[in-house]
Amino acid sequence: MKIRRTQNAARNILFDGSLKLVNMIVPFFMRSLMLYYLGVEYLGLNGLFRSVFSFLNMAEMGVGSAMVFSMYRPVAEDDRETICALMKLYRTLYRIIGLAVAGLGLALTPFLRKLIMGDFPVDLNLYILYFMNLASTVLSYWLFAYKHSLLYACQRKDVDSKVKLGCQIAEYALKISALTVFHNYYMYLGAQLLMQIAANLATARQVDRLFPGFCARGELPAEKVKNIARRVRDLFTARFAGTIFNSADTLVISSFLGLAALAVYQNYFYIISALKTFVDVIVNACIAGVGNSLVTESKEKNVRDFTRFTMLFGWVMCVASAMLLCLYHPFMRLWMGEDSLLPFHYAVCFAVYFYIIGISKGMNMFKDAAGIWHRDRFRPLAAALVNLGLNLGTVKWLGLYGVLLSSVAAVTVVELPWLLHNLFQEVFPRKSMRGFVRSFLGLVTAAAAGCAAAWFLCGLFSLSLWATLIVNGAISFLVPNVFFLLLYGRNPLVVQSVKQIKRLALEQKKAL
Repeated sequence: MKIRRTQNAARNILFDGSLKLVNMIVPFFMRSLMLYYLGVEYLGLNGLFRSVFSFLNMAEMGVGSAMVFSMYRPVAEDDRETICALMKLYRTLYRIIGLAVAGLGLALTPFLRKLIMGDFPVDLNLYILYFMNLASTVLSYWLFAYKHSLLYACQRKDVDSKVKLGCQIAEYALKISALTVFHNYYMYLGAQLLMQIAANLATARQVDRLFPGFCARGELPAEKVKNIARRVRDLFTARFAGTIFNSADTLVISSFLGLAALAVYQNYFYIISALKTFVDVIVNACIAGVGNSLVTESKEKNVRDFTRFTMLFGWVMCVASAMLLCLYHPFMRLWMGEDSLLPFHYAVCFAVYFYIIGISKGMNMFKDAAGIWHRDRFRPLAAALVNLGLNLGTVKWLGLYGVLLSSVAAVTVVELPWLLHNLFQEVFPRKSMRGFVRSFLGLVTAAAAGCAAAWFLCGLFSLSLWATLIVNGAISFLVPNVFFLLLYGRNPLVVQSVKQIKRLALEQKKAL
């Protein structure tokens, strides 16, 4: 099967990027509308459902990633028989997963009320809303979801993105009408359920049009099925841990502090989630080149690249964290109003969390490029369990702040040191670890000083809200950059990176 990689990559970037941009910007307005027309409890309830079903989706266990990976070779060799057999296996697994999600969802029903501390909107039937969300999740597996794998394996994710983009725009339009015209949360969830069905059916039709003759039929050799099972098993631990880590904070806040506190927390966390999208773009753009370098270059060369990348990534994350720290309060005051503001030390904690998560994503990129998932499989699970334990231990003592500190501690104390240990055991020379750690600690210290300097300078001005946003934005961008230029501007690794970036920019300009 002929794959036009360059053309397909351009399509994927365009339409997947557009989809991510829509899904990043529009929900800002959706949350504002929900707060204005329905109230803060609805925001919290919406966030609770999202976390619960994120946990239930853990039943997917990485099956999709394993199946797509298994299709790469038969697609390249145009082995239609194997592709069809894989699609049949994928369909069977997704039917089982849909049943598992339905069963787990029903089993959770008696405990649903206990996940909410205090009252929830009296005009709502909690269980009807829950079953609407459950139906949307289950149907996402049952309605031809297995056909998506063929699009991903053939590098035609743009087709899936186009369909999702159209359905998302229609869904947002229906949801806005449900909020602004009818003030009805049932209609809001109904739009979500309707467009989930429409997206699955439309994608399946596009797959049939683009790849006629491919259908779920045939059987795979037992050994191939075992290999897929091994990949799923290795991926499951990381997916399970990620679900626990991401859902624990939400469930603990809802259970111990109530929906109003959860809504305020998620307003702040939504901004971090939006910024993490851009971090993912950087990682996705670099991972292929990193993988090639790990295979073709020496370990010494690769550890220099790792140090250089960490330095540049830490520079970018410092600037982003400083802007987060200095803009959080004025932006939240403009977006959600004075009543939704948290004390400043919460903003500090959110900025620290964003910085360490961003740094860990950069390091995880080298782990994924090296393919050391088996050795690394218990690290995310340990961090998730530490986070959950600290959440439960501190929420009654420190409230919302304890939940935030738990996440920071789990990443800083468990995830990062363990990840570095695995990298320098499997990928880089062990003797280089001490020098890298010294460099990394210096980088973190410089980032903290740059952010503190930006915050101090921003505090010298007392301006109107819009003027504060502009001035704080300029200061928090310029100060960390000047700080890092003075400290690292003549560092050979930075100079080399700047030259490489300029060379790539010139080559790209010529290509255009």
